[in-house]
Amino acid sequence: MMLVQSRGMIGAEAWVRDGSWQEKGLYPLQSRVWGKTAGEPALNPRFLELNNVLLQPHHASGTFETRKADMKTIVIHEARDLRIEDRDASDPGPGEVQIKIAAGGICGSDLHYFNHGGFGPVRLKEPMILGHEVAGHVTALGDGVSGLSIGQLVAVSPSRPCGNCRYCNEGRHNQCLNMRFYGSAMPFPHIQGAFRQVLVADAAQCAPADGLTPGEAAMAEPLSVCLHATRQAGTMMGKSVLVTGCGPIGILCILAARRAGADLIVATDLSPFTLKMAEAAGADLTLNMAENPADLEQFTADKGTFDVLFECSGAAPALAAGISAMRPGGTIVQLGLGGDMSLPMMAITAKELALKGSFRFHEEFFTAVSLMQKGLIDVKPFITQTFALNDAVAAFEIAGDRSQTVKAQIAFA
Repeated sequence: MMLVQSRGMIGAEAWVRDGSWQEKGLYPLQSRVWGKTAGEPALNPRFLELNNVLLQPHHASGTFETRKADMKTIVIHEARDLRIEDRDASDPGPGEVQIKIAAGGICGSDLHYFNHGGFGPVRLKEPMILGHEVAGHVTALGDGVSGLSIGQLVAVSPSRPCGNCRYCNEGRHNQCLNMRFYGSAMPFPHIQGAFRQVLVADAAQCAPADGLTPGEAAMAEPLSVCLHATRQAGTMMGKSVLVTGCGPIGILCILAARRAGADLIVATDLSPFTLKMAEAAGADLTLNMAENPADLEQFTADKGTFDVLFECSGAAPALAAGISAMRPGGTIVQLGLGGDMSLPMMAITAKELALKGSFRFHEEFFTAVSLMQKGLIDVKPFITQTFALNDAVAAFEIAGDRSQTVKAQIAFA
């Protein structure tokens, strides 16, 4: 075994505190945090990596002993700097499950990190493993785990609330003050994501996905987002619904709204390809706002038509056009994250519209898996591309191309 000499644990701590770990080509693995106090970097001198080799201190000799990492991960360093890097896999502890990831979907937030290094005030401050839409097969069970079996396909919920804060106690787990949502740069140190060949997760995160393909199971996460939005919208039976923006979330909102009893569903977008996909999802009418910007005017007579607006584009013009077509007393559910925008407040006030945000999900995840297992929601047509792990950069390049993509996935197996 090769040994890399150090100055022992005190020396390793000094490397972190004076920043010389960077000069030595060392990078911290964020599996644990050590020695952090206010104003100090949350770097861990006990777990450092040199040239894709995991370094751990050998306590008796004051040296670092090395061993090859045994899984590949997809790591974003800064905008447009995506790398496939080796990391060390771990065994499950009590109540945990080890999973060999089979499929992972690229989300809009992943694309924000890839293209822009973040979104709004959320910026990358350190390398981060991406990904939170994943499914795979159980390879090991920790002590006390029941209800799951080796080889079983599971969808893994990325929602990991603390269960103890004021919002968890109110049942608003998606608003948890200490949320550890996979692949998120909101806190620092960042929460490392699930785009890795081997993942250890709490058994409570794992929804049995028997009868589904790994790709379908990985769609449970975005479908859960839309089920939560449908809950935010309230009673859907017999309602007229407008969906603005037909990316993955818009498409799945169409499926969720129809399953909840919506009558008329109209979808708008700028891309002929995504509008064709919206038709396949069951939209009664699709409108290309790039070709005919005034198409929604037909729904503005008598103060408007739609009871519910799912705004999935994050674009101010789409929201403004949608509000003009809303009937008095309607509900706007904002899902798209495109930054702050100006709102037509006079129309919102005069029509007495309710404006609600919709952020992530929690308990809807297992329902999403169940609906797919029962054949009540079919997501397969909207998985438009699947890339090998080594082609991850190409996958990210194409994932946001709405002329040919709804949902691009990565096969990790």
